[in-house]
Amino acid sequence: MHILVQKFGGTSLATDERRAQVASIVSEAVHEGYSPVVVVSAIGRSGDPYATDTFLTMVKGIHPDLPKRELDLLMSCGEVISGTVLVSTLKSLGLKAVLLTGGQAGIITNNDFGDARIVRVEPAEILEQLAGGYVVVVTGFQGVTENGQITTLGRGGSDTTASALGVALNAESIDIYTDVEGIMTADPRIVEDARILDTVTYNEICQLAYQGAKVIHPRAVEIAMQRNIPLRIKSTFSKAPGTLVTNMHPDREVGTDITTDRIIAGIAHTPNVTQFKIMTTDASNKQLTDKRIFKAMALADISVDFISVQPEAVLYTVSDEVAAKAVQILQNMDFETEVVPSCAKVSIVGAGIAGVPGVMADMVEALSDAGVTILQSADSHTTIWVLVHQRDMVTAVQALHKKFNLDI
Repeated sequence: MHILVQKFGGTSLATDERRAQVASIVSEAVHEGYSPVVVVSAIGRSGDPYATDTFLTMVKGIHPDLPKRELDLLMSCGEVISGTVLVSTLKSLGLKAVLLTGGQAGIITNNDFGDARIVRVEPAEILEQLAGGYVVVVTGFQGVTENGQITTLGRGGSDTTASALGVALNAESIDIYTDVEGIMTADPRIVEDARILDTVTYNEICQLAYQGAKVIHPRAVEIAMQRNIPLRIKSTFSKAPGTLVTNMHPDREVGTDITTDRIIAGIAHTPNVTQFKIMTTDASNKQLTDKRIFKAMALADISVDFISVQPEAVLYTVSDEVAAKAVQILQNMDFETEVVPSCAKVSIVGAGIAGVPGVMADMVEALSDAGVTILQSADSHTTIWVLVHQRDMVTAVQALHKKFNLDI
């Protein structure tokens, strides 16, 4: 069998017209000789009647502290509804189709309700249905524990479902359909001349996703990368080829001239963060002090980012929404803390950054010329991050996009 995994997001399933378009894409794959496994998200977005956030709003208005187990039962309903409706749409086209929940599809998870991790996939039922000529529709975002409890996979869970099934079934490709035509060099709402990337590496898209690009969840990319299964990010509503995610750039021909890899693939940004700078020069035991700071944040379930441990200070960021809680904890511990609210992290990402002199110099020059103050910086072999005031975020993204010629 030539197995193809296709994942459709909630906006692609929100109306009869859009579901008909999805069914047409699936039908086309069948006629091309593929055996499709179709992963679906819940219909629509917050406010729509069958969206996951709508369900959550409904119950939290009754009681704010429903246990995570019951929340997972509720949140799993949206994909069951959208999957059932899509099966009906596929059957109207004369296709044989069957719906499987995450558990029926063999997705086994750990016991972390609300943010479960897939531990293995047992695809026997999917393979049996495919062998019978059925299009298999699978509810994304969910699985079951070893003892049959329904769990959900957290943010980006349907992407993760698609990748896990693609790996387990050794699919020829995993196609992620969304409402954009591919991965772009920057957010088009900020950069008017942002363009679609034909190809990116797994590592590049992982970093772009972790740094704020929201087209695909990084966990899904990491899973696909385990088996080198190509990912394609495409639009449900366009014939554009989209972006191919793979380990190498496939457009190079045998015998072609050797050219330098592009240095930068794209610009990502994360708004609404607060910077903390905790002075530790007077600490009698610097190592113990550092440990106390991060242990306190962990115990309060506060996620920290952009960490820089220096001889005289500790710097990190948290999301704006938990900043007041972090401030109170540090005050109770008698730490001298400088707080800079309303910041944004801006990142340049590219597999060609490593070992190339002058990339940071170009970044600093672009931001300086644009009047943007850098509050903090860090780098890895594929990414350079800077922290800026949020009021400067748009200017920073635009300046970097122009500096690195990403519009070409």
